[in-house]
This record gives sequence, C-alpha cells and structure tokens, in this order.
Amino acid sequence: MLNCSFYRLFNKVPHRFLWSPNTADMIKIVDNCYKKGVIIRFLDNGLSTEGTMGKMVIQILAAVAEAERERILERTNEGYQFAKESGVKFGRKPHKSTAKANEMIAQKKTMKEVMEKIEVSRATYFRLKKLG
Repeated sequence: MLNCSFYRLFNKVPHRFLWSPNTADMIKIVDNCYKKGVIIRFLDNGLSTEGTMGKMVIQILAAVAEAERERILERTNEGYQFAKESGVKFGRKPHKSTAKANEMIAQKKTMKEVMEKIEVSRATYFRLKKLG
C-alpha cells in the first residue's frame, strides 16, 4: 500500500515530466531507482520504468521535456531583449528622494546635510554616493 502523503505529493505533479533539469540526470535517477529495485509507475497514463521499453519511453519523455524547457528559456530571453530594446525598464522604481539626494551629493553637500534634509539613512547615502 502506498503511503498516503507520498501518493498525494506525486499525484499533484503536473502531466509534464518535472523530475530532472536534463535528460542525463533523469537517466541517472531512473537507473539508481532500478538498481535499488524500485519501479516507477505513472498511474494517470500507465507508463512504467519496468523493462527496456519502459526505460526508453522515460528517456524520450525526459529529452522532450528538456527541449521544451530550453525552448521556453529562449522565448523568455527573446521577450526580455525585445522589451529592453523597446525601452521597458525592469526593477523597482527609484524613490522620489533619490534624485534630490544625488543632486545634493553632486553639489558636495555634507553627509549630515543630505541625511537631515532628504531623510535617508547613512547606508543609503553611501550607496547613492558610490553609484552616483
């Protein structure tokens, strides 16, 4: 009988093959399981690692999953580059007082003056001074 929590955990894994980041790792996982006498069976579609055909099917699925991950990564990077070229800015928006603090630092105001007038911490002052 399967441990109930173990069954629930693996029952929630999506239909995609998500066990390994690449085919070589998946082959190692399946081989290690096979050497220990563990047979992996997928209940929803009847796949199994039992026998040579089962191993072959798992390896093919792992290769397809790896190719899909690489394709997704390529498309994500293309979208990121396109957005950057289009002028989209990523990250957090700068705080309103950052520009004022940078002006005061450029005017060679003292640390104490900048900290009191703009109400920034000592660490923020030095970070802005280093960047500016």
